[in-house]
Amino acid sequence: MKRLIILVILLSILTVGLSASSERVYVGAWPYDMPPVGHFNTFVSRAITLGIYYELMHQPLAFYYWATGKYEPVLATSWRLEPANKPEWFIVNLRKGVKWSNGQEFTSKDVLATYYLGYLMNWPVWRYIDKVEASGKYTVKFHMNNPSSVVPRYILRTYVIIDYSTYGAYADKVMALLSAGKTRDSDEMKKLRAEFEQFRPKGIVSSGPFVLDVDRMTEAEIVLTKNPYYWNAEAIQFDKVRIVNGETPTVTPMVLAKEVDYATHGFPPATEKQFVEIGIRIIRPPIYSGPAIFINHNIYPLNRVEVRQAMAYAINRDENGFVSLGKSGVGIKLMAGFSDNLVPLWISKADQKKLNPYPYDPKKAEAILNGIGFKRDKDGIWIDDKGKRMEYELIVPAEFADWSAAAENAAAQLTKFGIKVTVRGVTFAQVPQEAEQGRFQLLIQAWGAGHPHPHFSFYQDLIRFNYPLGVGPGMNFPMKQKTKVVGEVDLDKLVTDSAIGFDTRLQKKYITTLALAFNELLPIIPLWERYGNNPALDGVRITGWPPEEDPIYKNSPYSDNFVIIMLTKGILKPVK
Repeated sequence: MKRLIILVILLSILTVGLSASSERVYVGAWPYDMPPVGHFNTFVSRAITLGIYYELMHQPLAFYYWATGKYEPVLATSWRLEPANKPEWFIVNLRKGVKWSNGQEFTSKDVLATYYLGYLMNWPVWRYIDKVEASGKYTVKFHMNNPSSVVPRYILRTYVIIDYSTYGAYADKVMALLSAGKTRDSDEMKKLRAEFEQFRPKGIVSSGPFVLDVDRMTEAEIVLTKNPYYWNAEAIQFDKVRIVNGETPTVTPMVLAKEVDYATHGFPPATEKQFVEIGIRIIRPPIYSGPAIFINHNIYPLNRVEVRQAMAYAINRDENGFVSLGKSGVGIKLMAGFSDNLVPLWISKADQKKLNPYPYDPKKAEAILNGIGFKRDKDGIWIDDKGKRMEYELIVPAEFADWSAAAENAAAQLTKFGIKVTVRGVTFAQVPQEAEQGRFQLLIQAWGAGHPHPHFSFYQDLIRFNYPLGVGPGMNFPMKQKTKVVGEVDLDKLVTDSAIGFDTRLQKKYITTLALAFNELLPIIPLWERYGNNPALDGVRITGWPPEEDPIYKNSPYSDNFVIIMLTKGILKPVK
C-alpha cells in the first residue's frame, strides 16, 4: 500500500511538472508601478498599461504597416470617408461577434465612450472632429469640422478602444454636459475631469487576446492570461504572456540570462555587444524620435532664442548619440522638429537648404553669446547680460540608461563650454508630471513621434509639454512668435493646419513653415534620433522571427510595434 501511495505521489509530481513545462509562455519586459501609485484608469498618468503590451488587452480598430502605408482590420472591418469628393464624415464599421473579457458584447457604445472621454482629456483628434455618432450597434460616424488626412490615423490606430462597462458612467456625463451646451472650458467639465482623474477601476476588461491577472501582480512581474472570449483565439499561439517589471538596469541581467524574449529598452553599446556575443539577435528598427533637451521658458536667459541656438552649437550631437546608444543613436542633422528620415517626403530640397543644421561649433556659440552682451566669469562660466551666472539643473528619467548617458554627456559638453549643468535623475514615471507642471529648468524628454505624418511630431514637440495641452504650464513656450525666416507665426494653429484637408501640397506648405520656425526658434533642442537595439531571443521559448529584410521592421517599435502584430497574428510561435 505504501509503495502504491508513493507511486501515486511521484506520478502526480511528474504530471504537474510536465504540465507546467508544457505551458506556452512569451516573456516581455516593461516598467510599471504597483498600486496604489500605479492604477488602471488608462486615461491618466501612471496607469498600468504595460506600454506596447497594452494592445494585447485593449485593441485598436486597425494595425498599420509603414512599408506599404496600409491598415489591417482589427476591431473594425471597414471604413470610408463620405462624401468621397469632399469628405465630411469618417465612417467605421465594427467587427461583429467580439466580446469583452467580462462576456459583454463589443459595440458602438464602447467607441463612443472612448472618444467622449478623449474629448474630456483634450485628445488632439478633437482638433479635427466635433462629434461622434452611432448608427446602430456596429457603425460609428466621426464628423470632421476640420476635415483632415490624419483623422483615419488617429481613429484607426492611435487610440485603443476601452469598454463602456468600466467607463460608461463618465462618458455619459461628458455627453450630457455637451448636450447642455457645456464645453471643455466650462467649470462643469473641468470639475468632471478632476473627478474622472481620481477614478480607479479594479482592473482592465480586455477585448484583446489576453487579460491582466490582477491577483498575480507582483513587484517582479505581471501575468497576462488568455481571454476566454477573444474573437480570434485560434490565431493565438501562447497560453500566457509574462511581463517583467523594470527599466534597463533591471531588465539587462534577465536578457543576458535568456529569461526575456524581446525588449525595447535603450541598452548601452557594451550591453548590446554582450547580447550579440551570447547569440541574441539585435533588431534595429527606426523610431522616428529620440531625446531632446526641453527648456523652461519662464527662466531668463533660457527664453532667449540666441541662448538656445548657442547651446545647439555647443553640443556635439553625433558624439552624444554614440556614447548613449552606439549605432542606434544617430545625431540629428536637419533640426526640423521631425525625423530626418521623413523630412525629404515633406520639405523640398530648396527649403531643406534653409534649415540650419547647427553643426558642432563652440566658437560660433561663443560669438552668439558675446554678441548679446554675455561674458565669462573668472572660472569660465558664462554670465548673462543681467549679471547672473548660467548654472542649471537637467532632469532625466533615472532608469533610462540611454537618456541618462545623453544627459550626462550633454551636461559635460555644456559645462565645458561655460554653461554649468548638473544632472538629476528622477524616476521615469514622475518625469512627465514634472514636465507638465513646469517644475524644471532643463529636462530630457522625447522629441518627434513614431507616426508617418509630421503633425504628430510637432504636437509632441510644441504642445505635449506646453500650456496648450491644458494640464499645466509645461515649458511655457509662447505659441505666437516672430521669426526672421517666416515672419509672425501662430504655432498652435500651424500644428492643427499642418494636417488640414487631404491635399498634401497644402500640408507640405504648413509643415515647411513649421519646420523653418522650429529650426530657428529651437523651443527644445533635439539631440539624436533613436533606432531600436531590441534584443530578440530565438529558440528558447519562442521562434518565428522574420528575417532582417522583412518590411515589418519598418514599423516603429513604440507606435506600431511589430511584435504585438506578430503575437496577435500567430507569426511568433512557441518552441516545440
